[in-house]
Amino acid sequence: MTFLDDNTAYETWLHTQCDVDEPGLVRKHGKMDSHPFPFLRATFFRWAKQAEAICPELTGAPTVLSVGDTHLENFGTWRDAEARWVWGFNDFDEAAVMPWPLDLVRLAASARVMPGKAIGGREAAEAVIDGYRRGLSAPRPTLLDEQETWMRRFVACTDDDRRDFWREIAELPDIAPPQRAVDGLARNVPDGAVIERFAKRTKGAGGLGRPRYVAVALWRGGHVVREAKAAVPSTWEWQHGIAAGNHFLAAATGKFRSPDPFLTVHDGFIFRRLAADSRKVELEDLTGTGLTAGLVRAMGFDLGSIHAATDGAAARILADLEARPTDWLRDASRAAAKAVEADWEEWKGR
Repeated sequence: MTFLDDNTAYETWLHTQCDVDEPGLVRKHGKMDSHPFPFLRATFFRWAKQAEAICPELTGAPTVLSVGDTHLENFGTWRDAEARWVWGFNDFDEAAVMPWPLDLVRLAASARVMPGKAIGGREAAEAVIDGYRRGLSAPRPTLLDEQETWMRRFVACTDDDRRDFWREIAELPDIAPPQRAVDGLARNVPDGAVIERFAKRTKGAGGLGRPRYVAVALWRGGHVVREAKAAVPSTWEWQHGIAAGNHFLAAATGKFRSPDPFLTVHDGFIFRRLAADSRKVELEDLTGTGLTAGLVRAMGFDLGSIHAATDGAAARILADLEARPTDWLRDASRAAAKAVEADWEEWKGR
C-alpha cells in the first residue's frame, strides 16, 4: 500500500479508538506538510508497518519492551517522587514488544532528517550505539541534579519559558471534558485543590487527533495543572494483528527509571502533571547549544536503560549487538530516513 493508503487506514482505525479531535488532525496534516522531521514524528504507524521490510536484517533480533516512537524530540523533563529533576524519554504511547534494534534505527534516522543537519548520520549512529551499550551495562535514570549536571544547559527552564508556559495555559480554550476525564483529573490534583476550569489542549505530532483535556486548579496560593490524553493502543500491535496490551506504564515506570509520580493510565486516559520544568524538550529549545554527540549519546543511554528492564534482555541484546557489522545502524538508519523522505514527497504531492 502507498503511504496515502496507510494514512487513511490509520485515521479510520483511530476513529474506532477514541473521540477524534478533528481540528487536531488537521493541524497534524499541516505539520506533516512542513518538513520530513515532523512528518517522521507524526507517522509511527507507517514505521510500524514497514520497519521489517526496510530493515529485514533486523527482524530476527531478540524482542524487548520498546519505546516504539523514538526520535530526537521524544525527550523531556519531570520531577520524580523525591522532587529530583529527571530527563529521558517521556512519551510511551507506542510502547510494544518488538525487535530491540528498531528503537535505535528510528532514533538515528530522526537525526538524519532533522532540520539543519546539526550532526552527521555516522556520528549520530555511533553516539546512539555508544550510549546504548552503557545503558544496557549500567542502567539508571538520568538525574540532572546529580550525575548529568552537564545536561542542564540543554534543558534549563528560563524565566521566558515559565512565562510562556503560563501564557499558554491561560490561553487554552475552555471545554467540558467527558466525565471519565473529569473524574480522573479530579483524582490527580492534590488534596484540597479547587479546579477552576477545564480546557482543551492541542499538542504534539503523532498524538494530534487524540483529545487532550487540562484541569487548572488552585492549590495553596498558586495554580497546578494536570492533563488527560486519550489512551490508544500501540499501532505496532494494530499493524501486526496483536491483541492490544497496555504497555505504556510498564515502559514509563520500568525498574531503571525514576518516573513522574503523577503519571498514570486509567479509564481510557493518560494523566500527567504539566509544569514549566516538566515538559517535552524540542529541537528549537536547543538554540544556542545545538544537538551534540554527547546529547545523542545520552539518548542512547536512556534507551538502553529502558530495554534493560526486560528480564534477561541486556545479555541477549549485547550478544546480538556484538555479532552485527560495525556500520549496521548507520546503514539501517540511512534506509529508514530515505523511506521517510519518499513518503513525505508522496504526501506533499497528494
